[in-house]
Amino acid sequence: MSRSKDDWINQRAYALWEAEGRPDGRSGDHWQQAAREYQQLELTRASVDGSDLIERLRAMGKLMRSIDVEDGNDVAADGRKASA
Repeated sequence: MSRSKDDWINQRAYALWEAEGRPDGRSGDHWQQAAREYQQLELTRASVDGSDLIERLRAMGKLMRSIDVEDGNDVAADGRKASA
């Protein structure tokens, strides 16, 4: 595990503990919740230049072509005209 990941999880678990009024015996619960939150952040994080999102949209067929936007043919990926 990288140090920054450990630091993030520790800080988040501490914040969760404080937000709940500093209860005794819940450190494992807070750690697990913080670890899940970190994992969700990692799964939803985009690359700096957005290239990963562009590739995913392209693979799903949901990336609009620039020609469609420039021509005013705001057409959805399945060919239907998008409503305004």
